[in-house]
Amino acid sequence: MFARSEYRLRITACGAQCYDARARRPLPPLPGRHQTSNQFEVAMPAYRTPLRDMRFLLHDVYDFPGHYQRLEGVEPVDASLLDGILDEIARFTEQQLFPLNLSGDKTGCRLENGVVSTPDGFREAYEAFVAGGWTAVTGAQEWGGQGLPASVGMLVEELTMTTNLAWGMYPALSHGAMNALEIHGTDEQKDVYLRKLHAGTWTGTMCLTEPHCGSDVGLVRTRAEPEADGSYFITGTKIFISAGEHDLGENIVHLVLARLPGAPAGTKGISMFLVPKYLPEGDGIGARNGVSCASIEEKMGIHGNATCVLNFDGARGWLVGAENKGMRCMFTMMNAARLVVGLQGLGQIEAAYQGSAAYAMEREQMRALSGPVAPDRPADPIIVHPDIRRMLLTQKALAEGGRALGYYAGLQADIARNGVDADERALAQKQIDLLTPIVKGFLTEVALECTNHALQIYGGHGFIREHGIEQYVRDTRITLIYEGTTQIQALDLIGRKVLFDGGKTLTELIGQIAATCQELDGHGELGGFATELAALAKEWGELATDLGGRGMENPDEVGAAAVDFLMYSGYVLVGWCWLRMMQQALAATGEDDGFHAGKVHTGSFYFRRLLPRTRTLAATIRDRADALLALPAEAFAR
Repeated sequence: MFARSEYRLRITACGAQCYDARARRPLPPLPGRHQTSNQFEVAMPAYRTPLRDMRFLLHDVYDFPGHYQRLEGVEPVDASLLDGILDEIARFTEQQLFPLNLSGDKTGCRLENGVVSTPDGFREAYEAFVAGGWTAVTGAQEWGGQGLPASVGMLVEELTMTTNLAWGMYPALSHGAMNALEIHGTDEQKDVYLRKLHAGTWTGTMCLTEPHCGSDVGLVRTRAEPEADGSYFITGTKIFISAGEHDLGENIVHLVLARLPGAPAGTKGISMFLVPKYLPEGDGIGARNGVSCASIEEKMGIHGNATCVLNFDGARGWLVGAENKGMRCMFTMMNAARLVVGLQGLGQIEAAYQGSAAYAMEREQMRALSGPVAPDRPADPIIVHPDIRRMLLTQKALAEGGRALGYYAGLQADIARNGVDADERALAQKQIDLLTPIVKGFLTEVALECTNHALQIYGGHGFIREHGIEQYVRDTRITLIYEGTTQIQALDLIGRKVLFDGGKTLTELIGQIAATCQELDGHGELGGFATELAALAKEWGELATDLGGRGMENPDEVGAAAVDFLMYSGYVLVGWCWLRMMQQALAATGEDDGFHAGKVHTGSFYFRRLLPRTRTLAATIRDRADALLALPAEAFAR
């Protein structure tokens, strides 16, 4: 079930030595290590695309091929094509991206004389990605895209982010720029820039924040001075710019937030500008523009991605959208990016789970409390210990449940963009707006929990860098921060997505959950879970109503409960997804090799061990804000 690594480390009292596990011959020793006799082996992280899990959702639970037939304005995708796409991106990510994950983390990006070099192998992998047409999967055919549904692109992004998060961010940033230009750009901008972005020869970025403002982009100071020819000179400094400078493509298209002369203060005075690294000339590039990389941030994780400080020194740019309406353009990019970050969290759960599950079956330590399970071995494999099972099942349940939630969001994104009926499109857009902060915030929060579980299962071997497991913890940590922290997602959820429309969208979603629960009422194996989930869904609406009422009296009540409300929302939605998966698994006919039974057992674990977390969350949501705010600020000082 779990892939075994070809390369392992021999751990001895004096150090470690790499060797080829298949040929049983040593590889060159690691620097500073001693070659000594073998004591035991530690498996390096290995990865195998969970194709059966993915296809179970795509075909059995959600019927994506049938869903695609109900869309308009996209290329048709039948079951055979969907499976073919999945097979090909799985092959690419397993064979070309995953092997670069650990080496890219150790090498990182290098800045020399203003030029950024990505880790060895990154450029070749990107060229193969471009040659495969993956950069253009969901783009409009008019501008060089393949015209496939948005959810197909989500599958590609899931697997690139799972196998190599730092690498996957390069094409993901380009995808965000494409979305913004397709919706807000002029025909001329689309013709010049979208064609190159779809082709993958040019890449994109989002240049939003500055040293003094963090997430509060209303404070940006970057200036845009209009020129007689309709262009603008952009001057300012942007920080934390992912993929801001690199050697993967011939040009980089920066989408920059800046202020026009006399613009209103705050977010009402923000405009967006298209600023290329090289100015277009003919069908290629011309002179270097006035944008440069001042430094690469020294980061905790995602070392293979160049996170840059960019200086714009009178760089020539062009307005995207209307003057002072840059926030609208920004959120086009941000909302898509937030879903991608949710997939990043999901991917890190999956990758860390696979590594820790394989390790738990091989690592021998102590005996089972109930007596030896492997009496012919010096100790039992640690997978026999209940707490190891707790951590593994937590990862498994949240990976599979989180994937189901992400795919449901993908369905809604398709309908919002390409649904046949206008009312259907509007309803789906409201749902995807509601789901976006939950997918981003919940999946990244539980990803940090799950990657830490993986490290804990590895024990001391997880804490050292050679085995690669601690990289998942470091890489995951940024996902809770960028594209809007969990706190920002939570305020967006309760404020803009729930209370702003009087809870109508939430009520409609709760109605869908209730319908599933009613369908399973009295079901022998699932009836009790359905009754429990129905009560939680009802409580979800009640909590929102109560919080809205308290917030009208004191807005701090909303801020004090927002993150707990987001997490409550995530647990309920993943519970709904698990109920649907368990229903489908129990309905499966034919020979079962344990896959469907495993689904039911994992779903049962979710309901019995993870969904009860809602009880604590409900209590803290109902508690008053004075628990947080009554202590004077000066009392926090030491």
